[in-house]
Amino acid sequence: MNIKLTVFFEEPFWVGVFERIIEGEYSTSKYVFGAEPKNQEILDLVISIHKLPFSKPISMGKARPVKLNNPKRMQRAISREMSRRGISTKAQESIKAHYLSTKQQNKELVKIKNEAMENRKFELKQQKKREKHRGH
Repeated sequence: MNIKLTVFFEEPFWVGVFERIIEGEYSTSKYVFGAEPKNQEILDLVISIHKLPFSKPISMGKARPVKLNNPKRMQRAISREMSRRGISTKAQESIKAHYLSTKQQNKELVKIKNEAMENRKFELKQQKKREKHRGH
C-alpha cells in the first residue's frame, strides 16, 4: 500500500488530498481543513485515514517502486515534490468522478423521496375526498 497526502491552499480553505495505491488500484479522497492545519490535525487525519470516503479505484497497471539509495538524489526528489503545487491531474479526475457519482446517487435518492411524498399527498387527498362523500 502506498499513500500520499498533499496539503495545499485552495481559496478560501486549506485542503488535503490523499492518493492511495493498493495492488495497482488508485483511489483518492479530499478533506477540507478550513483554517491552516496544525501538525497535530494532520497527524490525527493520517491516523484516522480508514474513516475517509475514498473514490472508486482506478486500475493503474503494474508499477515498480523506485528505490533511492543516493541521499542527494532523494533530497532532489523531495524538493521537486515540495515545489510542485496542487494535486496531480489523475487525483483531480478521480475526485471529480467520485463527486459526480455521489451527485448522481443523491439526485436519484431525492427523486425517489419526492415521488413517495407526492404519492402520500395524493393518497391523503383521495382519502379526504372519500370521507367527504361517505355519508351523502
